[in-house]
Amino acid sequence: MASDTVTISTEEKGIETHGIERVAPQTRTHVRIFDNFTMWLSANLVISTVALGAIAVPIFRLGFWDSVAAIIIFNVLGVLPVAFFSTLGPKLGLRQMTISRFSFGWVGGIVMALFNVAACIGWSAVNVIVGGQIVESLSNGAVPRWLGILIIAILTTAVSIYGYKYVHRYERYAWMPMAIIFLIMAVIAGPHVSIIAPTASGIAWLAGFVSFGGAIYGFATGWSSYAADYNVNQPEDTPSSRIFWLTFLGVAIPCILLEILGMSWSTGYKGAGGELLGAVLKPLGGFGLFLLVLLALSVIANNIPNDYSLGLSMQVLGKAFQHINRAVWTLIGAVVYILIALALAQNFNQTLESFLLLVAYWS
Repeated sequence: MASDTVTISTEEKGIETHGIERVAPQTRTHVRIFDNFTMWLSANLVISTVALGAIAVPIFRLGFWDSVAAIIIFNVLGVLPVAFFSTLGPKLGLRQMTISRFSFGWVGGIVMALFNVAACIGWSAVNVIVGGQIVESLSNGAVPRWLGILIIAILTTAVSIYGYKYVHRYERYAWMPMAIIFLIMAVIAGPHVSIIAPTASGIAWLAGFVSFGGAIYGFATGWSSYAADYNVNQPEDTPSSRIFWLTFLGVAIPCILLEILGMSWSTGYKGAGGELLGAVLKPLGGFGLFLLVLLALSVIANNIPNDYSLGLSMQVLGKAFQHINRAVWTLIGAVVYILIALALAQNFNQTLESFLLLVAYWS
C-alpha cells in the first residue's frame, strides 16, 4: 500500500527528513523494546489525565466507586486496540495511518487521516489549555492563560518537529519527575478525599456512567491512530507479545491511576483542570509552585505524539501533501491548535466533555 521504501541513514541528525514511506528492515536501528512502555507512560502520566478523571463527579454526577469502576473497565477496553496496532509497526515498517489503507483503501485512508488530524489538533488544544490554566494559577493571574498556552505549545513543537528519535529521547525520561510529583500530591490530598455516593439515580445515573465511560474510552483508545508511528524503526523480529503488553501497560497504568486520583481530588477540592491541581499543592507554598511549573510542562509529553503524528497524517492525504516535509505540517498544526485553544480556554470542562465524546465516536 505504500509505494516507497526509505533507507534511513544511521548518521541522520537534526530534523527527521523521512515521512510515511516504508522503513526498510535492514535500516531499523531502534532496538530499545522498553521504549514501547516509556513512550506511552510519559505521554499519559500528565495533568490532562487527571483533568479527565476530575469530571466524573461534577459533570456526570457519579459517586466514588462507580467512577472507579468506569475508569478501570473502559480503560481496559480502550487500551486493547492501541496495544494491538502497536505490534504492526515493526512487522510492516509503516506508519499507522498508512496501515489504515489496508482496511479502508486509498480514499478511505484519506478520510481516516482527516479524522486523525482533527483528533490531534483537538487533543493538543485541550492539553495546552490545562497547561495554561496552571501557569495562570501559578502567577495569580499575572501571567494570562493565553500566554501560558503559547509557552507550552512552543516548547512542545520544538521537540516534535525534530522527529522519531528525539520524541523517544524525551519520552524515555519525562515520566520520572511526574511520578514523584503525583505521589506527593496523593499523600497531601488523601485526608481531603471523600467516598461519596452518586447524585444521580436510575436512567440519569446510567446515562452518566455510560457517557463518562465513553470519555474514558475515547481518551485511551485515541492512541490507536498513532500506535505504529512510534516503533516503526524497530526490527521486524521484535516479539509482538512483548510489544503488546508493554504498550498495554504503558497506557493503562497511568490512565487508571491518574484518572482515579483526579476523580478523588474533585471530591475534596474546588476547581477544574489546573485550578484543581493548584488547590492540592497550595499547602506546600513555594515548593508547591515549583511542582506546578513541572506539572504544566508535563503537557509537552502528551502533546508531542499529537504534533508528530499530525504531520504524518497530513502526508497520507496524497502525493502533493507527502512532498511537504512532516515537520512543516507539524508546525502548521501547532498554529491551528493554538488558535483553537485561545478561543476555548475559558470554558474548559464543557470543551473537554464535548471533545472526548466526539473522539470516542471517531475511535
